[in-house]
Amino acid sequence: MLDPRSIKYKLFKGTTTVGIVCDDGVVMATDRRVTSGFYISHKHGKKIHKIDDHVGVTIAGVVAEAQFLVDQLASEAMLYKLENHKPIPLKSVASLASSLLFSARPFIMVVQLIIGGVDGEGPAIYEIDWYGSTTKEDKFIATGSGSPYALGVLEAEYSRKMTLDAAIHLAVKAVYSAIQRDPGSGEGIDVAYVSKEKGYRELGDKEVENIILKIRSRGS
Repeated sequence: MLDPRSIKYKLFKGTTTVGIVCDDGVVMATDRRVTSGFYISHKHGKKIHKIDDHVGVTIAGVVAEAQFLVDQLASEAMLYKLENHKPIPLKSVASLASSLLFSARPFIMVVQLIIGGVDGEGPAIYEIDWYGSTTKEDKFIATGSGSPYALGVLEAEYSRKMTLDAAIHLAVKAVYSAIQRDPGSGEGIDVAYVSKEKGYRELGDKEVENIILKIRSRGS
């Protein structure tokens, strides 16, 4: 059992975020519930953000600190493009996020990020924790209190050769599974993908609802 005074206790009280890599791009999905302890403070929190046309990020943790990091990353990505006349590499976005979190010491920003996108090296996702530790994931990742349920679905059904549409379906199913079992996750699902051809795009509510209907009807 987690110590109520610990950072992990505060961070994993709510949220499910998922990132998936496939040959055609990356998919990110999150729930919408925002909690403060056991109190639901918002029912439509935005946990997926665009950094640039080729990269997005999911957030978990303290909202204000996460939003600060998102704003910093987006600003630096724009500045890099203006100065270098090309998009910022994914690894540089992850390194910048890591540096911002590490530089906050001795204080800690209670934030966990999934950075996903496509650059010259292909599709990739990076996980950055609140200490600034960075891990590149070749397949998938899930964070937050609902992550054990989401990971169960991902581990059972993931394939690197899956299409982008199949990865979107799997990401929704993983978050949906967490919402059914984790009280810290809920209120709907947001989905975004970054593809080699179309760049960053967020799915509309109706598109996500149709995927959920298929999951319910087929049981898969």
